[in-house]
Amino acid sequence: MKQSIFITRKIPDHVLNQLQEKYNVAIWDHEEIPVPRDILEEKISEVDGLFCLLTDSIDSELLQKAHKLKVISNLAVGFNNIDVKASTEKGIIVTNTPGVLTETTADLTFALLMATARRIPEASDYLREGNWSTWSPMLLTGQDIHHATLGIIGLGRIGEALAKRAKGFEMNVLYHNRNRKPEIEEQIGLQYASLENLLKESDFVCILAPYTNETKNMIRKEHFHLMKPTSILINTARGGIVNETDLYDSLIEGEIWAAGLDVFEQEPVPLDHPLLTLPNVVTLPHIGSASINTRLKMAEVAMSNLMSALDGEKPKYIVNAELFLGGE
Repeated sequence: MKQSIFITRKIPDHVLNQLQEKYNVAIWDHEEIPVPRDILEEKISEVDGLFCLLTDSIDSELLQKAHKLKVISNLAVGFNNIDVKASTEKGIIVTNTPGVLTETTADLTFALLMATARRIPEASDYLREGNWSTWSPMLLTGQDIHHATLGIIGLGRIGEALAKRAKGFEMNVLYHNRNRKPEIEEQIGLQYASLENLLKESDFVCILAPYTNETKNMIRKEHFHLMKPTSILINTARGGIVNETDLYDSLIEGEIWAAGLDVFEQEPVPLDHPLLTLPNVVTLPHIGSASINTRLKMAEVAMSNLMSALDGEKPKYIVNAELFLGGE
């Protein structure tokens, strides 16, 4: 008898076809609408495998309804949408898709940095709205990127890739990380800094840390006080790392110059969110890994993880590896 899986959003056809050949597949076949909670509750009680997204909350209450679930395959690097502890207690494997999106997310992070520094969305709107009547020396002037100081908070794979891009602009790169990385410092030409010194010295501060209990609200009022009035904050990690109320206040008060955000604490972000009212905030709908090739690769990795787990094998990318005897 075939095992059954539930997919919480429309996925690439070739991935779906492979899964349908091997399993009984139910899918919430919509791109714009998240699966309703009541349907997720119904399906998770019936299936052996769950193929889900970062926007699906797989909490302990939901997991109590999972009577035969073996694996949760998350189409994302992060997994803060899943109660991993509760999953592990029930013997449910949790997997993710790291590695494949590193370069693409670094591209997007640097693009967001550039767009914010040079006021590109604002300038485009200025032209399209018919406001461009003449050239003026200080019209829509922004901040220089070349030879500026970039501070990276969280030097994982994406942080390293971003640093390499910054070096192409002859930027001075500082980083703050839970663990210092001397080899990477030497290879790329980075300098380790305390969080305080990084914030004081950087012209651009890029958040690339994972979302954990330790990094929740990591950047807040007292940290914005340390930053230069000409500095720019870029966040392509997770919204909850930055206190959005404090960020808004700092932008209004001129403590920092601008912000570029691909992520928000609540997603999709409410249209009445105060940060959306500010012209010096460039906003994106969480598209860090949104290139065609990368999203296809992520779906393929999520599929491979799910199939391995349902076959009784250890998936390549597993969050709770302690479920397998022998660990790594």
